[in-house]
Order: sequence, then structure tokens, then C-alpha cells
Amino acid sequence: MYRTSTCGELRLSDAGKKVTLAGWVQRSRKMGGMTFVDLRDRYGITQLVFNEADDATLCGDANKLGREYCIQVNGIVSERQSKNSKIPTGDIEIIAKGLKVLSPSLTPPFTIEDNTDGGDDLRMKYRYLDLRREAVRKNLELRHRMTILIRNFLDSQKFMEVETPILIGSTPEGARDFVVPSRMNPGQFYALPQSPQTLKQLLMVAGFDRYFQIAKCFRDEDLRADRQPEFTQIDCEMSFVDQDDVINLFEEMARHLFREIRGVELPKLEQMTWHEAMKRFGSDKPDLRFGMEFVELMDDLKGTGSFSVFDEAAYIGGIVVPGCADYSRKQLNELTDFVKRPQVGAHGLVFIKYNADGTVKSSIDKFYTAEQLQKVKETTGAKDGDLVLILSGDNANKTRIQLCSLRLEMGDRLGLRDKNVFKCLWIVDFPLFEWSDEEQRLMATHHPFTMPDPDDIPLLDEHPEQVRAKAYDFVCNGIEVGGGSLRIHDTQLQEKMFEVLGFTPERAEAQFGFLMNAFKYGAPPHAGLAFGLDRFVSILAGLDSIRDCIAFPKNNSGRDVMLDAPSMIDQKQLDELEIKLDLKL
Repeated sequence: MYRTSTCGELRLSDAGKKVTLAGWVQRSRKMGGMTFVDLRDRYGITQLVFNEADDATLCGDANKLGREYCIQVNGIVSERQSKNSKIPTGDIEIIAKGLKVLSPSLTPPFTIEDNTDGGDDLRMKYRYLDLRREAVRKNLELRHRMTILIRNFLDSQKFMEVETPILIGSTPEGARDFVVPSRMNPGQFYALPQSPQTLKQLLMVAGFDRYFQIAKCFRDEDLRADRQPEFTQIDCEMSFVDQDDVINLFEEMARHLFREIRGVELPKLEQMTWHEAMKRFGSDKPDLRFGMEFVELMDDLKGTGSFSVFDEAAYIGGIVVPGCADYSRKQLNELTDFVKRPQVGAHGLVFIKYNADGTVKSSIDKFYTAEQLQKVKETTGAKDGDLVLILSGDNANKTRIQLCSLRLEMGDRLGLRDKNVFKCLWIVDFPLFEWSDEEQRLMATHHPFTMPDPDDIPLLDEHPEQVRAKAYDFVCNGIEVGGGSLRIHDTQLQEKMFEVLGFTPERAEAQFGFLMNAFKYGAPPHAGLAFGLDRFVSILAGLDSIRDCIAFPKNNSGRDVMLDAPSMIDQKQLDELEIKLDLKL
């Protein structure tokens, strides 16, 4: 055997035992005639001791070890004189009797420690070294534990895990597809699934009334910290259920995960409508860890002073920032610059300081009387010492979204977004459709198979923008962790949906004929939900980016800098695929 024990399991009760360990050299240090080596494996660190007085040759060999050498050591477990309370094995050390270098190592490009000196790009290029760091490894261990808990929970609820294909047909809705050319069918392409949506619906038609899959999904879209071109979903579908059945079951699964992973007991979760979330927080994924709810100020400020910006606005809203009336001009200018950033898009920011001494200072002093500003104080519920920040615009929803960005920025500045506090809720009653400026048409807010609220079906012809969806999102700490909907299982209603979305009958048949035909063979009422596993893990691990809980992630350009992918392929491969490149440089 290469080892009898791991580097994380030996304790004082093992003193006197002969053991063999194998792992990597974390660090070594020479003190007098002694050499101390910290040996690391996936399970922990154990100190090795080489004594020149006992075996000069062995100690000399130990002095030649470099960082990240892979070695095997045998020796005797001994009580450590200078104990280390920071590691579980800190009460013992191994008095080395034998050493074998299994594999030498070049000097690593960065230190393999939690506080590494390696930047993101360097660590991603040498990700196999980065994964040796405990901080990174722990994230993957947590991910593993979560998937085991999820599988066991769903199995206990009679769900069956079914794999669906990766090479499928392209669908027109949603994000861009990754496409794969077919050599055996020249000029034709597979697509990688954005989700197993239609396939899991077919499983419901097939009678598999409870399906799940830890599914790989692919979307060719611009990336940011919480997105990757390939990601993992906890994908689920159920037959003969309504919305409450789905919400209750998966709320219990979430409660189970929070309890087992973080020791947190989630209460019964609030359900908030999409319209209420947008009105109160400007977001369909509100962060409830702190207040600063929006207060509409149209009645107080539009047409009551001589400020044309407010007089011409379709929406005026503000937030109360507690205890920040002492913000300096510099701090307020920083906030103004923040809302003017292209990512936010506001034209400016109005502030009112309700000072602790009862005086009022505002950027709109000359346009409104003291009495009018006092009225704003009453409307917002501001107290002496508070700061009110106000945005306005000619598009209410757009302005609310801008105000949401400002609210979250203030939450960050004031330290109110604690990663160890978890506030979860369900968002329900989404709009069934949303307008796309790019497509100049209505698009499905979620996907074209989402069930309309039965009460709103009569509106599909004349006012489709008013139709609500039987859809629901699970939100935690301002992040959409998962979502789903009841599905249409009636062929005629599905055809109506395609019609509203601008599909010709021929196009609908070409894209989704297989599903429409399946519905003609006794399709059951069904519904589903998918959690983003990467996001869920990152929340429970307290991470800022999902990249840190993925073994081999891509960078923000969608590149794998370790494998240097994507890359050009040989002309021979292009010829086999009957593909000719015409790059627009």
C-alpha cells in the first residue's frame, strides 16, 4: 500500500503506531539538526520530523524536498511538543523512518495556500494546482455533499433519475444555442440543450410521473460572475400536481439542504407576486436581508415645485438610508457617478438629508419649500439622521430597476448583505410575456410551454401583455436560485401560445411537432422546477462567483485557459464535416 493513513486522520490516540503516509510537500523548514515537513493530501496536513542525529542520510534527503513534491513517508506517530491548535492533527507528528520521492515537482507558479499570490488567470491556467488549495477543495466537497443530499431526498419522494441526451435539435426561444455539426448528416447541426425542457415533458407523457436529473446545460451568452457557458441544473418534473404541490415539495428540499449544510432552519417562505416585488424592490429577485423599500413620491414631488425633471417624470421613487444624513459631498458624488454608470443608466440622483439636529439639506432645496420636503419625510418615514435618495424617469419599470441597483449598492456599503444570513422567498404571478426590443415582438418570459393563469386565458387575443403565468421562482439573498412553472398539456392551448409568440403553424410544427404530437396521446397535467446547482452551492458556501465551486470553469470570455479552448480545428476535420470557414475579421 502507498499509505496506511491519510494526512488528516491521525490523533494522539494513535501515538506509537507505525504508519505510512503519502501526499504533497506543503512546506519544509530546517531548525538546527531537525527538518520539519508539512505533508498535505485531500484530508489534511500532518507534520513530519526528520532528525539528523538519528539518520543523517534520511535528513539530508528531506532537505532536498521542494514544495509540491509528491512523496511517501513511513514512521512512528508521536506526541507533538509544540502543538498546533489550528489543524486537527496538531497534537501529533510523524518521526520519519523512511522517505521515497514518488514524483518531484517544478516550483509551482503560485503558492498552494488559502491566501495565495496567484491571480485569477494564473490560477485558472493551472487549475489542477489551484484545486489542491483547501479553500477551493472545500467548495467541491460541499457541492458533492449537496448532490448526495439532493439525490437521497428526491429518491425518498419517489423521483426517478433519468438521463436525457446532450445532442438535440435547436430551439428558437431563450438564449443562443451552442451548435454541433453532424458529419453523418452534412449541413445539419445538433444543439446542446439549454435545459432538458421538452424531454422532461415527454417523460411525463411517458408516465414517469416524478423525474429528476443533475443535468448539464449550455447557453451561448455573454458571461458574468454568476454565469458560465455550461452549468448544472437540479432538473425536476412532476405529473398530477398543482403549483402549491411543487412549491411545498421543493421548499422542503431547500429547508433540508439549509439544515444539513449550514445548520439553518428556514421558516415557511413568503410568496410575493412579481408586481409587488417590482413595486417594492425594483427586482423579481429581491434581497430581503435589509429594508430600504421603495417609496413612490409622485404625489409629493411631481407638479408641486418648479423642478422640471420631476414634473416630466412617469415615476419618482426613493429609498431611506438609515443614519446616513452625515454623508459628505464626496460620498454623494460617488453615488451619483454610480447611478450614471452605463450598467445602471440613470441621468442623475437627488438627495435629501434630514440632519440629526432637525435641519434639512437637499440637492433640490431651491425647487421645493421646507414644508414640501417635510412632507417627503412623512411619506418616506425618514427620521432625523436619515438620508433619502431619489431617482426619476420616463419609464417606471426601468427607473425601479435603476433604484434597485442603488439600493443594493447602499446595502453593500453599509454591510447589510451578510453572507451568513439567508432570506428566501417565492416570486409568483410573473407576466407570461415580455417585450423584446431586439426582436420587436412579445417573447415568453420563461419558455413557450408555461401555463397561463386560467383566469387570464381570455386576454390572450387582445391583451396578451396582461396575462399572468403559473410560474414561480425560488429566490435567496437577491439571487434567483431556481424556478419553474405549470406546463401546458393541451394541444390547442399550446398552439395558441405559439400563435401569440408569432410562430407560423409550419414553424411551430417544424420546431415542436414532436411535443405537440405527444400531447395528443393523453398528456397528464404536469409542472416542473429547476434549481441552479452552481448558484445554490455558491450561496451555501458564501462565495461571490459560481466559478469557485466548479472544478474546471471558463473565464469571462468563455475560454478554458487551461485547455486553451475553444481552438481552431484541423482542415481535415472541417473537410469531413463539409464546412468551409468564412471568418469576418
